[in-house]
Amino acid sequence: MAFGGSALAQEPPPPPANAVAVSGSLNNGGERLVGVDVRAVDASGAEAGRTTSEDGGRWTLELSPGTYTFEVVADTLPDDVSVQGSVERDVQAGRANTVIFSFGEARTSNEVPFYEKFIRTTVDGFRFGLVIALAAVGLSLIFGTTGLTNFAHGELVTLGAVAAWVFNVSMGIQLIWATLLAIVVGIAIGWLANSAIWRPLRKRKTGLIAQLVVSIGLAIALRYLILIFFSDRSEPFDDYQAQTQNEWGPFAITNVGLACIVISIVVLVGVAVMLQRTRIGKAMRAVADNRDLAASSGIDVERVVTFVWCLGGGLAALGGVLFGLSELGGRVQWEMGFKLLLLMFAGITLGGLGTAYGALLGCVIVGLLVQWSTMIINPDLKYIGGLLVLILILVVRPQGILGSRQRIG
Repeated sequence: MAFGGSALAQEPPPPPANAVAVSGSLNNGGERLVGVDVRAVDASGAEAGRTTSEDGGRWTLELSPGTYTFEVVADTLPDDVSVQGSVERDVQAGRANTVIFSFGEARTSNEVPFYEKFIRTTVDGFRFGLVIALAAVGLSLIFGTTGLTNFAHGELVTLGAVAAWVFNVSMGIQLIWATLLAIVVGIAIGWLANSAIWRPLRKRKTGLIAQLVVSIGLAIALRYLILIFFSDRSEPFDDYQAQTQNEWGPFAITNVGLACIVISIVVLVGVAVMLQRTRIGKAMRAVADNRDLAASSGIDVERVVTFVWCLGGGLAALGGVLFGLSELGGRVQWEMGFKLLLLMFAGITLGGLGTAYGALLGCVIVGLLVQWSTMIINPDLKYIGGLLVLILILVVRPQGILGSRQRIG
């Protein structure tokens, strides 16, 4: 009877009525640990339960709801195995209560040298600046040829990305071809906006301030129409997700990021060649320099302005797709163009309002400054740098880097 009494005293107490199952698996680099004790300690430091791992390293404890610290009893571990400490869990009914232990020596993160981090950030800034420039060239050309500061240009960026998403996800078209179709849609939207809104306002000789107010109202209307018919959440493209970085020494960039740089450079060089070598490009520069003199020289100013709106719409659509791929993780957001608008204004103001080359230079500088700022401030606040650049340029050099102080005509 004495031995029986001792045996009964050693039996574990029955689980409480409101017991919740807590489980886990002891896995040391693929080796399942069997016969290892796991215990739970409550807030007072008393042991609330103990169990031993079975086949597959699995273990289970029945505990009352509450906060516990789970520990692997080191004395029961094999000689060559160590655990990285305890795990605290809030045990609740109605959910999976799983505890995972880490075995082996604690791993420390690899510290990236400053010069390597700076180089990678510079590459990111260069890529980001080229994407901003691609979207902003049309905005700068529209200002140069018409004098309009178009606050609805950001929505052209969003509409281009949304059009590519519709072609890619809803219609199943591969993203490259979907992007080309989105550029066509952007050209059509630019032509429609000019024909339906801006050309009638110009014929009525509406002032630039009134046109500016119209562009703000148009931007708000388009933004919330996109919200209604698209989505209030980020929607991913079907293609080019989960990109891995290619590392060449201190340089690190994904294939998508590299493609964005190449495409942006090719398109911007093409725009520069068009402005310098073609008749329409020379006509655009003439209209931007002096509209009345260009008209008296036989240039069809309205035809040039229509071409600029179509070009701006197409470039904005392409910029929207590249912005979603390179900066938003391959996703489309309903207000992505609005977020980019401030940086576009900062870039073209820095480079010189109305000049395509100024927009390119200014936007690349803004992109670099925005990315470099992430080495000092929280990345979520990096777009504030665009506002600071805009303020400083307007105070110090309002005409921008490549802009002139006044127009002579």
